[in-house]
Amino acid sequence: EAVTNCVVHGYNGTTGEITVWAALTKDHIYVRISDHGIGIPDVKKAIQPFYTTKPQEERSGMGFTVMQAFMDECKVTSKPGAGTEVLLSKRIGSAEDLVDHA
Repeated sequence: EAVTNCVVHGYNGTTGEITVWAALTKDHIYVRISDHGIGIPDVKKAIQPFYTTKPQEERSGMGFTVMQAFMDECKVTSKPGAGTEVLLSKRIGSAEDLVDHA
């Protein structure tokens, strides 16, 4: 969803660089996606369910909502004209939690 947002909204269909960074710790996964696109003028508005800047393209406006539903944290920072960064984190169980102790 975050990468799609970069392509569709950040670069508006033009070519641009998207950076994806990920880290895994014992009990968390972190993912950061960023672009240097047009940015988001009002992040609070943009993360609201069903908000879309492209209704003519039949966009549902659920991208950030989906990210929030699957992750424990979804932090969006943006500066108009300079790009957007989405930081996602999720607590995961350790490998020991997956072992059947029966």
